[in-house]
Amino acid sequence: MKKPGIFSTFLMLPAMAAGCLAIDNALAADGPIGAEDGQVTLPYAEQKFRGDVGTTYLNAAPAEFPAAVSAPKGAPNVLLILLDDVGFGQFSATGGGVPSPAMDKLAEEGLTFTRFHTTALCSPTRAALLTGRNHNVAGTGVITELATGYDGYTGIIPKDTASVAEILRQNGYATAWIGKNHNTPIYETSAAGPFDRWPNGLGFDYFYGFMAGDTNQVRPYLFENQTPIGTPDGDDYYLSTDLADQTINWLKTLEAIQPGKPWFAYLAPAATHAPHQAPKELIDTFKGKFDMGWDAYREQTFQRQKDMGIIPENTELTSRPGSLPAWDSLNDDQKKLYTRMMEVFAAYGQQVDQEVGRVLDYVATLPDAENTMIIYIAGDNGASAEGGFDGTLNENAFFNAYLMTTDDMLSRMDEIGTELHFNHFPAGWAWAVDAPFQWTKQVASHLGGVRNPMIVKWPARFSRQGETRTQFLHVIDIAPTILEAASIPEPRSVNGTAQTPIQGKSFLSTLDDAGAEEVRTSQYFEMFVNRGIYKDGWWAASLAFEPWDPVRGAFDPFKAKWELYNLDEDFSQARDIAADNPDKLEELKALWWAEASANKALPLDWRGAERFSAEETGKPNLAGDRTSFTYAGVLAGLPESSAPDLKNKSFSVTARVNIEDNANGMIFTQGGNTGGWAFYLKDGKLKAAHNYIDVAVYSVESDDAVPAGERELKMDFTYEGGKEMGKSGTLTLSVDGSPVGTGQIAQTTPFKYSLSENQDVGTDTGTAVTTDYQAPFDFQGELEEVVVDLKK
Repeated sequence: MKKPGIFSTFLMLPAMAAGCLAIDNALAADGPIGAEDGQVTLPYAEQKFRGDVGTTYLNAAPAEFPAAVSAPKGAPNVLLILLDDVGFGQFSATGGGVPSPAMDKLAEEGLTFTRFHTTALCSPTRAALLTGRNHNVAGTGVITELATGYDGYTGIIPKDTASVAEILRQNGYATAWIGKNHNTPIYETSAAGPFDRWPNGLGFDYFYGFMAGDTNQVRPYLFENQTPIGTPDGDDYYLSTDLADQTINWLKTLEAIQPGKPWFAYLAPAATHAPHQAPKELIDTFKGKFDMGWDAYREQTFQRQKDMGIIPENTELTSRPGSLPAWDSLNDDQKKLYTRMMEVFAAYGQQVDQEVGRVLDYVATLPDAENTMIIYIAGDNGASAEGGFDGTLNENAFFNAYLMTTDDMLSRMDEIGTELHFNHFPAGWAWAVDAPFQWTKQVASHLGGVRNPMIVKWPARFSRQGETRTQFLHVIDIAPTILEAASIPEPRSVNGTAQTPIQGKSFLSTLDDAGAEEVRTSQYFEMFVNRGIYKDGWWAASLAFEPWDPVRGAFDPFKAKWELYNLDEDFSQARDIAADNPDKLEELKALWWAEASANKALPLDWRGAERFSAEETGKPNLAGDRTSFTYAGVLAGLPESSAPDLKNKSFSVTARVNIEDNANGMIFTQGGNTGGWAFYLKDGKLKAAHNYIDVAVYSVESDDAVPAGERELKMDFTYEGGKEMGKSGTLTLSVDGSPVGTGQIAQTTPFKYSLSENQDVGTDTGTAVTTDYQAPFDFQGELEEVVVDLKK
C-alpha cells in the first residue's frame, strides 16, 4: 500500500490532533480509559499530571493519583487448567478406568466438550492455547528442545502474537501461571535469562513452576518468577500437591488484598506426563485392577463411554495397530511388568485429580465463585507412547533412540513409581487410554493424538449442567472465548507491535445452546509430518511415523498414504473411505498444503532424536563456541542446554579444592538418573560415574583416599567414537597431576541427558547419577574453582 506523502500527512494532522485531544480530555475529566472503552491498542495511555503546581502547596491544586486500568464491569475470574499427556479414555469423567471424582463432579456441574482438539504435542498446544493462534504461527511447531531456525519452528512465541494473559493483565486482571512452562527457548531458561520470554514476560504477574517439558515429581527444580528456588525438601513431597498449594495461596493472597480485582489463573500440572510417580499407598490401591490388559480395557472403556453418552451410539471401536501386540500374546513376565506400570500411571492420575480438586473446592468458597469461568482441558495431547513397546525406566532413553526391554526392567520393577526412575508405561497402554480413537500423542493425523476432553463451567452466565457439547473446537479457540467472556476486545497492537489476528473463534454461544452453529469449520494439523486436515465434517489423514519408533529414516511426504473419514457419521475415525471419495480426498490434500504454507508449517521435517542436537539444528547455546568454562565455587541449576556440551567428545573437569580427611560431596555433575556425569568425593575417595540412560552406570574410583589439604582433582574422559555418537571412552582420575584410577565407559548418552536435570557445581540439586550417593550432595570443604575443558 502506498504510504501517505507529506501533504497528505499534513491534511491528516487535525484529525490526529482531535483524536489525541479526545483522549487527553477523557483523562482529564474522567480519569483513565478503562477496559470497557474497548481500546485495541495496548498499553493504555499513561496519565499525565492535570493539576496546578503553584509556587507552594498552599496555592497549588493537586490532581488525583493515576488510577489503574479496571476490567470491564462483571468480567469473570478465569481458572484455566491444562493436564499433560492424557488420553480421551483415561479418566472416569469420560469413561476411562482412572478414577477422577473431582473432574466427574465438575462435569456434572458444567459442560463436557467431546470434540475439542489439541496439536498432538505439549509446547505447540500451550503456545496455541495462550495466544489463540495456530502453533506454527506462534513459532512453536514442535517442542522447544527440537526447535530449528525456520519461522514456524523456532520455539519463540513472537511479539506479534501476544498472550491472552498479557491482554487481560493490561485490561485490569491479576494473572498467575503455576506449573509447567515449556514455552521458553531452552537456551534462555538459565538464571541469566533473558527473561522477556519467561512467564513474567508473557503477561503473568506471578509464576511458580518448572522450566522444562517434564520433571521428577519428587525432586523437581523449581522457580518463583525468575528466581530459582531449587528442589523442595520433604520425604512426602509431590509436585502436584505443591502446585495446588501454590495456586490456593496465590488466590488467598489476592482475595485478602484486592478481592474486587478479577483474576486469571493458569494451572498446568506436570501430570500425567512421565515420569509416572505417585505415593506407594495410592499405587497399592490399584493392585490387580488392570490385569485384564489393554485390549479388554479399551472394550470396557468404550462401553462406558456409550453408556454415559460421551460418544454416539453408532460409534465403532477402532482396531489395534498391527505393530502393537495383543495382550493375550504376552508372556507372564511382560504382563506382570506392564500391569505394574499401568497401576502406577493410574495412581499418578488419581493424585493429580485429587490435587486439582482441592483448587476447585477452594474456588467454590470464594465470594465471586459464581462469576468464575472454569476451563478444564484434560490433556495437551493424547496419551504418550514414548515408552516404546515394553515401557521404560527412563523416558529419556526414547529420546536417545534406545528402547528398553523387559529384561532391562524386570529386576527393578518394585522401584517403578519412585524418584529412582523416569518411568513410562508401554505404548499399548497409551493406545488403550486413547479409546475409542486410533494412535496416540505425536500423531496429529488421527484423533488419538489430538482429541482431548474439555469441561467448562460459568454459573453466573450459563446454567446448563451435566450436558455434552459436540461442536468441533480447537485449542486456539480458548483465548478469544476468554476475551469475549471478559468483554475485552482483541487488540490490534500490543506494546508497540502490530498483532497477527487471533485465529481462534469464541465458543460462548455453545454454552447455552447444544445446537449452536459450528464456530470452527476448518483446521489443519501437523506434527513430525503426521498430517491432518478437517473441513466441514470431513477429515483427511496421513500418518508418517508410528509414535513408538524413535528412529526416523528416509521418507517421502509426497508418496505418503492419505486416509479419509467422514466424522459426522464416524465419530471415532474408524472407517477409511478414501477409495470411495477420491475427489474429496484430493480437495482436502490441496487444502492441507495451502493451510500449511499460510500457517508457517513448512518445511516438513521428519528427523527424530537428532533434532535435540544443537550441532544438528544450529540452536543457540549460552556456552557458544567456548571450549573452556571456569566456575568459581558453587553454581547450581544451570540447564543442560546452557552448559558445556559433554556429549560425543573428549573433555576434562579440573577442581582446585581444600579438604579435610574423608571428605564427601559433589564436585561437578551434569544430568541425573536419566543420563549424565558425576565427579565427586565419597568417604575420601575420588570417584566419577556416567549414567547411560538408566540402562547402565559405569564408575571409576581412586584406590586410596585423597589426603587432606589443598588439592587439584581431575577427571579426564577420552572419547573413542570419532564422529559417531554415543560410543565408548576411557576415564582417568588424577590427584595433583598423578593418576589414581582409570576405567572404561562402555557407552555414552548420545543426544540428551534430560529435559529437566541441570548442571551443578559443588552440589546436586536433582536426582543422583548413581546410587552410590544421595542427592543433595553438598561439597565438604572449599571448592575454589572448577574448570571444564572440551577437546575438539
